[in-house]
Amino acid sequence: MATPIKKATTVETPAHSKIAAAPALAAPEFNKALEAASAPVAEMQENVRKVVEKSVADAREVYAKAKSAAEAATGALETGLAAAKTGIVEINTKALNAMRVNVEASFDLVHALIDAKSVSEYVTLQSEFARKQIEAVTGQAKEFGALAQKVANDSTAPIKDQFSKSFRIAI
Repeated sequence: MATPIKKATTVETPAHSKIAAAPALAAPEFNKALEAASAPVAEMQENVRKVVEKSVADAREVYAKAKSAAEAATGALETGLAAAKTGIVEINTKALNAMRVNVEASFDLVHALIDAKSVSEYVTLQSEFARKQIEAVTGQAKEFGALAQKVANDSTAPIKDQFSKSFRIAI
């Protein structure tokens, strides 16, 4: 059976002032009351700790995934840029080669026109040159178009692949 709580009493201190004394509880009862009062607080602290730990673990997992995705995207971008650089060099080389061929053909025409003996030969040389140049320029345009498309595909393919992988992971 529990001991009844005693009424507060006044106590004289050496300075002769009166101080209200707290009701006296027996030590075991006080400990039980303290434990009963602190149990919900301890439970709440434990729940908060668990939530915080889970949040930290989830945040670390999300960070790791984001870091991995960023590194993969950076690698894909680097691969795409390297392919673009290679393609641009190839296009420039082909453009310079086409220009050289066209200039040589023009010089050949000028030499042939200088050696022409008649106006009809001059007109024939001019017509033949125009026909060959149209064929050459048409062929060169097709080559440039195909090469530009290849460079565009090679440059964007790694990036497109990485984005599709990232979206598959995210979903």
